[in-house]
Amino acid sequence: MTSEEINIAFIDAVARINEHQEPFPADFLLRLYAYYKKATNDYSRPSSKKEIINAFKTNAIFQIQHITEDEAKETYIELVTNYFLYRK
Repeated sequence: MTSEEINIAFIDAVARINEHQEPFPADFLLRLYAYYKKATNDYSRPSSKKEIINAFKTNAIFQIQHITEDEAKETYIELVTNYFLYRK
């Protein structure tokens, strides 16, 4: 996929997640959060009121620091695709 195709697919995957009404598993949301932050190059501090949640979010981002923005987008797309493919 070209970088432009990845961007389009990433935007579609983000929209798909945002439109979904049912709750997601916490571990899935944490992975989405980390890959989204890396994909968008947004390293602002997590803004949860609970410090433990901020710690988990920070750790998730730290664990994927070695990948590129395009790799993060591709992984995000894959996570979303697989979630909707294999859910109940």
